[in-house]
Amino acid sequence: MPVRRLRLLYVVTLAEVGGAQSYVRDLLPAMSEEFDVTVAAHGEGPLKDFCERHDIAFVPLRHVRRDLSAWRDLLGFLELVALFRSVRPDIVHLNSSKAGVLGRLAGSVARVPVRVFTAHGWAFKATSGIGAQVYLWADRIVRPLTTMIICVSQIERQAGLAARTCTAERSRVIRNGVDVDAVLPHDASESPPVRIVSVGRLAEPKNFPVLIAAVARLPRKSAGLRILGDGPQRELLTELIAERGLEQEIELVGEVEDVRPYLAESDVFVLSTRSEGMPIALLEAMAAGLPTVVSDVSGLHEVVLDGETGLLVPTDDADALASSILRVVEDAALRERLGLAARRRAVEHFALGPWRRAHLELYASLVGASTPEPA
Repeated sequence: MPVRRLRLLYVVTLAEVGGAQSYVRDLLPAMSEEFDVTVAAHGEGPLKDFCERHDIAFVPLRHVRRDLSAWRDLLGFLELVALFRSVRPDIVHLNSSKAGVLGRLAGSVARVPVRVFTAHGWAFKATSGIGAQVYLWADRIVRPLTTMIICVSQIERQAGLAARTCTAERSRVIRNGVDVDAVLPHDASESPPVRIVSVGRLAEPKNFPVLIAAVARLPRKSAGLRILGDGPQRELLTELIAERGLEQEIELVGEVEDVRPYLAESDVFVLSTRSEGMPIALLEAMAAGLPTVVSDVSGLHEVVLDGETGLLVPTDDADALASSILRVVEDAALRERLGLAARRRAVEHFALGPWRRAHLELYASLVGASTPEPA
């Protein structure tokens, strides 16, 4: 009698371009060989397109959204309960903060045996005001309903332990991975301007205003910046660029599905941010052989080795950011040395193969385990 394949359900708040979506997308090829896989997310985007191209079941969510809303979140919770009872997964793996909270509550009600949540970056750290407090207490409330929490860096795990949003027994670190063989090697420019690229949603906790201020401090025509991404701060950033007369130096490209061709056309990757998990765009930049200049926040020092694979700078410091960018802009030999070391580090520590195996081993260890009782 044939053995039934286990059912694995991935839930992401939105199907749009983003780190959580790339994380799920990169897991799918390996996981679909071992499980009957379903993906659920709200809206259109590359995650939905990927599922359709590879004949992976995709369920569109109507009510699970990013913004906090008591009424819509209640509808989202009920929607997930119905989904879980319909799919009857053996494992549900939740990604992004809203799906993580609602999904763990719904998974408990629907009696999903194994409930995994990946904290790509704790929402209570990435937001401010009442929203941060809401997510902090929500994560604490659903913590006992969680079989395992995956943290993408040691720093994020330590933050979760300190905030009581995870426990040592039910959390572990699996650092993000990237397809190092699919990333196009960058083609270094021979003459100025040096081509800088940054990637991210135009919203907090990314700090694009400080990046724009830093570029304004560079010698004119020494560098050009492309910002890949979209979001609610686009109008503000457009105004800041115009106020500083940087229309020729800075381009807001908008949202792109695949950043790799843009990385191949760049010389330096810069990430200015106030909070981060472990951004896949940064790993892709390293795999492309780009030197990186990034804010020294969260777990980024676990990725970028200061002075060896890139430069770490204090957050919210436009002068320090400008100084570090200028170092790599003016020194082609430094760019080459940092870029080669970044590529080696990506290949040795952040390749997809070991990362996928770590998830498969985790799932195998959790299947059949009892769902934890509320503490």
